[in-house]
Amino acid sequence: MRLMNTLMAGLAVTLLAAAPAMAQDKGTVGIAMPTKSSARWIDDGNNMVKQFQAEGFQADLQYAEDDIPNQLSQVENMVTKGVNALVIASIDGTTLSNVLANAAAAEIPVIAYDRLIRDTPNVDYYATFDNFQVGVLQAQSLVDGMKQRFPDAKPFNVELFGGSPDDNNAYFFYNGAMSVLQPMIDSGDIKIVSGQMGMDKVGTLRWDGSVAQARMDNLLSANYTGDQKVNGVLSPYDGLSIGIISSLKGVGYGSGDLQMPIITGQDSEVPSVKAILRGDQYSTIFKDTRELAKVTVGMVEAVLNGKKPEVNDTTTYNNGVKVVPSYLLKPVLVTKDNWKQVLVDSGYYKEDQIQ
Repeated sequence: MRLMNTLMAGLAVTLLAAAPAMAQDKGTVGIAMPTKSSARWIDDGNNMVKQFQAEGFQADLQYAEDDIPNQLSQVENMVTKGVNALVIASIDGTTLSNVLANAAAAEIPVIAYDRLIRDTPNVDYYATFDNFQVGVLQAQSLVDGMKQRFPDAKPFNVELFGGSPDDNNAYFFYNGAMSVLQPMIDSGDIKIVSGQMGMDKVGTLRWDGSVAQARMDNLLSANYTGDQKVNGVLSPYDGLSIGIISSLKGVGYGSGDLQMPIITGQDSEVPSVKAILRGDQYSTIFKDTRELAKVTVGMVEAVLNGKKPEVNDTTTYNNGVKVVPSYLLKPVLVTKDNWKQVLVDSGYYKEDQIQ
């Protein structure tokens, strides 16, 4: 009898110890990410899983490897399995209308993550960075860098690159940059030697660095013969910047008396931070995915508890059907002067990852 009492007491203690863990099970969040080909998206996914689990959620994280039908299938499966909420960084923000209608019918809230989901009423909130400001920072650093490196160049010879035309953010980046560059183009201080302007001409499908490299090869061979030299390249993303740098180095830039142009970027990926320290790339934009994950988790938690999430923008992001309430985080410019402070001291990278 004493043994039985001891066993029952032990069982009671075990059940009591397990109770808080059971109470913390708040359901499952489906997380649809575009690709693992960019280190940035891997960080996004890992940060969200970590933070959702810390708040008591299960996380179903899926990567579609930039395959639109694959992402559609992944999201459909999440809806069928009955996830409690969806967080989606879309490959093509215009292709999800039907599956999100099914999510709405199942009363599954949807958070657009970093990239706006377009052409559907069934997206509840949007968590992202101030994408227009990203472009402004890129263009300002481009101009500042050219003034430092090429003080006697009049006008500055510049080429423009845009992001993927199926990513709504690409237009905000481009428009933000052009708000700085267009007045200088109009005044004659900047010359777009190729004449290629506008997202229809400078966009880079799927943010593909090899496509950017091939286009830069063509720009150089068609427009930069003789004494005509490139002073600056507006690149909206580090993966494109690396391809552009390869193209420029292939024709001798960065060797002898031929200085590297000023090249911008975004996402503070390790190869580009190293390129900045070498002097091949001038700047990048840091977007702290830990903070974006924190905002997203807060949105999901609020919605599932019947509350309104915190937002700071209710006018900017019209997806073609409605204005999506948004929370915009602040992007930070990174150069060789502040990389350690921004990226290492914040704990985002360890110094030995860079040097």
